[in-house]
Amino acid sequence: MKWHPSSIGSLMTSPKSKSEILSAGAKTYIKSKAKEDFYGYRSEINSKYIQKGLMQEQDSIDLVNTVRFEAYEKNTVRMVDEYMTGEADIVTDDLIIDVKTSWSLETFPVLAEDGYESKYEWQLRAYMALYDRPKAELIYCMVTTSNELLNEWENLAIHRVDHIAPEKRITVLSFDRDEDKEREMIEKLSAATEYYNEYYKLLEAK
Repeated sequence: MKWHPSSIGSLMTSPKSKSEILSAGAKTYIKSKAKEDFYGYRSEINSKYIQKGLMQEQDSIDLVNTVRFEAYEKNTVRMVDEYMTGEADIVTDDLIIDVKTSWSLETFPVLAEDGYESKYEWQLRAYMALYDRPKAELIYCMVTTSNELLNEWENLAIHRVDHIAPEKRITVLSFDRDEDKEREMIEKLSAATEYYNEYYKLLEAK
């Protein structure tokens, strides 16, 4: 089993007992992935928030480039190791960047402290390990929402943002690579893979 960086936060929750590695929530998540793989389906979550992130990712990269006077390009190189596989948004010589496109001004985190989520930190730590980079950034971007994603009742004031200075429409969270946290992650991934394999065998024997 190769875990995607975006899923690792679900595996990193702490168990109630110190004698265990995986939490009950992590085990439930692992079982769901094994079930999907065994029966050959995917539980797809589709929403307007996800659609904007997919459709307007390049708009967000362009916004970051405008603010930083850079020429970042979307990365297309997927990395694989013993436990993980993933494709980071932007990869430079010493930096991983993951771009999150906010749905509206209401959901856009204005300050870094408003945008922190542990699942995103673990995602970036996974990318730093996969690409062997010392630093990573999570960049929230607010770009004008495409008309095709809006209905006639939407409040356009929270979606039309081109009049706002570009630097006011990105929020950056920075992370340094941490060997201790990486070891913790690998321990969890090893246990998760073992649990996945055991559960998958139970499905095969059913």
